[in-house]
Amino acid sequence: MPLWHLLVLAALQGVTEFLPVSSSGHLILLPALTGLADQGTFLDVAVHVGTLGAVVLYFRADVAAALRGTVGLFRMRSGPDERLALGLAIATVPVIIAGLVISLTIGTEALRSVALIGWTTLLFGLLLWWCDQKGAQVKTVADWTPMQAVKFGLWQAIALIPGTSRSGIVITGARAMGYERREAARLSMLMSIPTILASGALLSLEAMEDASGALARDGAIAALFAFGAAFAALHLMMKLLNSVDFTPYVWYRMVLGIGLLVYAYGYAGT
Repeated sequence: MPLWHLLVLAALQGVTEFLPVSSSGHLILLPALTGLADQGTFLDVAVHVGTLGAVVLYFRADVAAALRGTVGLFRMRSGPDERLALGLAIATVPVIIAGLVISLTIGTEALRSVALIGWTTLLFGLLLWWCDQKGAQVKTVADWTPMQAVKFGLWQAIALIPGTSRSGIVITGARAMGYERREAARLSMLMSIPTILASGALLSLEAMEDASGALARDGAIAALFAFGAAFAALHLMMKLLNSVDFTPYVWYRMVLGIGLLVYAYGYAGT
């Protein structure tokens, strides 16, 4: 794959993975709207590995706490680290179950239409705006309970529909439950770690069948640039949340969603 194509792919994934605008939707739209060759499963896994590295580095203190908590759970301890680790584990279960159900029934290809992504981008963007404007800002990660983790997990499972945005729907649910904006984003990012690991493990089985030396090189390049783009996007979003809400991302989703619907029902249908 040409270097410029790898850079576009990596930048697109890196920037959109943790912003509430749907990275999977953008990756599907790239070949659908531009005519570029589909990047394939292997490169999808590679750029996800890059973004995973970025969130682990950025939230390294929380990741260390979750790892300590995981060990503590096996030793029957109970504390803030153990509650964080338990919450992350619980919140990951629904998306794994939902993903397996979709794979074994309708298949993921059935959810890749431009029209569907347009509607989900638009409607879930409006839902994010509503919950962000109406939700209280009183809860933090320290208030996370196992029952709330179940609710977070159910919200996250909705993101299997392309265009929804995993980070966006989790932030939506968190704001609806009264979490502060930065804390909502923080929990969303931490929840992405086990989710990306689980989805990456499943995709890797398929990706390895098509792997080659050249593809491995392309994957390494894409992962490196995705890491840089994701880290920069994370840093910018968390900094901006000190002074602004999620409205700028909602406006972007509105413009993109309407544009995709016009394309799907107008231009593409001619």
